[in-house]
Amino acid sequence: MSGLRVVPDHRHGRERLFVCLVDGRNVAWYDREAARVNLLSEDRREDVLEALGPFLTGPVAVGPPPAPTPAELARLSLHPDDDLAPNRPGEALLVALDRDPGPARRLRPDQRRRALLAEQTVGEALDQLDGAGWHTLHSIPLPGGDRLHHLLIGPGGLFALHTLYARRQRVLVTDPLVALGRREAHPLLRRVRADADRASYALTAEVRPVLALVGATEVTVTVPPRELRVVRDTDVAALSRLGAVLKPADVEALHAMARDRNTWLRV
Repeated sequence: MSGLRVVPDHRHGRERLFVCLVDGRNVAWYDREAARVNLLSEDRREDVLEALGPFLTGPVAVGPPPAPTPAELARLSLHPDDDLAPNRPGEALLVALDRDPGPARRLRPDQRRRALLAEQTVGEALDQLDGAGWHTLHSIPLPGGDRLHHLLIGPGGLFALHTLYARRQRVLVTDPLVALGRREAHPLLRRVRADADRASYALTAEVRPVLALVGATEVTVTVPPRELRVVRDTDVAALSRLGAVLKPADVEALHAMARDRNTWLRV
């Protein structure tokens, strides 16, 4: 017996199998997506392949880990407090509600909880795209107390998504106005565009604005908004099927830049 054990790991949409010694130290890992076994110790090659035998599917490459890319080096050097990648959908609202949950009984629903549900719904749909060449960052803080609800980065480009809770309501979009049910219309699309413009400035790349409507019963768009998409929460995944405009290396570099809190300090 080699004394090695295999431990599965699922992070950022990627499945990896780590091969560990009895004391927990890693000696190798198997990346299913890349079909590669990365060895940290060439001396344990045969033992590692024996341990991974039941898990290997098809031909795999075996060798030392590839040299890290510039994007990976930037990520490794990023201080944990400055890394926005761990943010959950609606992170800022979750923190605010934890600090001030408000009275137990309310005459009116807490609008923060509705907004949180909208961000979580869209965020979960976006997170499903991880592992297919896409990355999503949630609740990106901006100067002045503003924030980007979601930033999607992938082969099809960059998208700044603003979510809107519209459950059981009709939505009328008349650029730049958005009206929910019988409520007064507001120029919401101006903010959606402004958020995308700030993201474009921070990342020095084109970021396209998207308004994501959650739970709407009917959506009417009188005139297609200028350079802006209006989507339902059930159609968010369709953004990943747009034509490729970014190479994988560009996607990784932009993701590394966007996840750094310091990138957003001067926008």
